[in-house]
Amino acid sequence: MPHERFQFTGVDGHQLAAALDTPDGPIKAYALFAHCFTCGKDVLAAKRIAVALAAKAIATLRFDFTGLGSSEGDFANSTFSSNVADLVRAADHLRETRKAPAILIGHSLGGAAILAAAGQIPEAKAVATIAAPSDPAHVTHFFKDRIEDIRTQGEGEVSLAGRPFRIKREFLDDVAEQNLMAQVKTLHKALLVMHSPTDDTVGIDNATNIFIAAKHPKSFVSLAGADHLLSGKQDAAYVADVIGAWAERYIDLAPQPAADSGSAPRNVVVQETRASKFQQTVTTGPHRLVADEPVAVGGQDSGPGPYDFVLAGLGACTSMTMRMYADRKSLPLDRVTVTLTHSKIYAKDCEECETRDGMLDQIDRVIRIEGELDADQRKRLMEIADKCPVHKTLTSEVRIVTRAAE
Repeated sequence: MPHERFQFTGVDGHQLAAALDTPDGPIKAYALFAHCFTCGKDVLAAKRIAVALAAKAIATLRFDFTGLGSSEGDFANSTFSSNVADLVRAADHLRETRKAPAILIGHSLGGAAILAAAGQIPEAKAVATIAAPSDPAHVTHFFKDRIEDIRTQGEGEVSLAGRPFRIKREFLDDVAEQNLMAQVKTLHKALLVMHSPTDDTVGIDNATNIFIAAKHPKSFVSLAGADHLLSGKQDAAYVADVIGAWAERYIDLAPQPAADSGSAPRNVVVQETRASKFQQTVTTGPHRLVADEPVAVGGQDSGPGPYDFVLAGLGACTSMTMRMYADRKSLPLDRVTVTLTHSKIYAKDCEECETRDGMLDQIDRVIRIEGELDADQRKRLMEIADKCPVHKTLTSEVRIVTRAAE
């Protein structure tokens, strides 16, 4: 499945590393995934669930919380509340560049964070938790022998999953102040609670608490035999299968048609994927493309280059303009094929050009016209080709206004 890596700005101003797994074809919905405490976006469960959802045409965004994985910042300065705020920022980023998430998924403490963030993401219709605690303070059980020292000294080092982490008093105070069940009671979204009855990290009673607090529609699925981290590949695949099927009842999973914007201009958003040196995503309305450079100049040739897009725009506009004219005049035009190439030439070699020094850009356009047309009709269609709007834009004075984003 296509996989994009990029960064977005978290609530504290740090750049957070993100990954978006997308389907090969049309995207039916977007999902936002929150990983477990201290895990990171590339933990096996997160990766496997995201890839499996992409196979079901659900694009899934996962990212490293502050100070974890490839994200900037110090983990010791993060809190449960800051993680929730970063989830909202991630949803904002999806809304601005693609489409807001309709599905929210959280694993372990990420499940508690997703429940807390859900009310701030209005487009989300379905929320799924996996092995989530009903109280964020549950996480302090993993270092309960260090709590008093942390409160006395202001911070302390703890061992989690065999790795050292620094925890501050602010983190303890923050999780102690959370009232997650009150938020669950006012969720007003479809909820799926998934938990293993043999989970020895976050007990099944947590799932009971969440389920009882929630209003309908709500569902529970037992992950019998699975461990807390869903380390079994088949368990992650099962979770993705269930979420994909369950969500269909609550969200519109049909590919969205392009909105009729009339004559209003539509933004084109180009953003680095960070998957390679030059690869970019190009998004306009519901459409997503990939741009890249050839291998010879350091790219991966995973998509058209910048000049390829320019030529494509001219070629498409040429063909469309000729088709509109032929239909309006009832000409027997069967098909138009436009072949274009871009090159640099010496200005002195162009007799009709005003510029006489240096190099010029030249676009060679070859138009193949198929159909039972006479010579006059073919001549007129060739004249019409030069009247396409993109042709006029490229051959007229163009003003490009550039400014820094706020």
